Amino acid sequence: MSKQELPSGAGQVAEQYPDVWNAYAALGKACADIGPLDERTRRLVKLALSVGAGSEGAVHSHVRRGLEEGESPEALKQVAILAIPTLGLPSGVAALTWIEDITD
Repeated sequence: MSKQELPSGAGQVAEQYPDVWNAYAALGKACADIGPLDERTRRLVKLALSVGAGSEGAVHSHVRRGLEEGESPEALKQVAILAIPTLGLPSGVAALTWIEDITD
């Protein structure tokens, strides 16, 4: 993702603090490359982590990227549904609405 495609907050950090952004991007790449998970699995895990963290902005970002990479809206929505038994109905429903902000 180029700096121009970043959400506003992340884009501002990338612009104002390029050394910090470059280190952050390198950390993300190192974490992605360390294990056997494929790109699709990593994307769904990142979405699930964003749901668990209760970060609407991160959920939106990972849903956009997932759609751009060919992920189905149904698979993305299932992540929110899977969150219900672990995080509770309110958190799962909130995540579903954040995903539907982008998919619907």
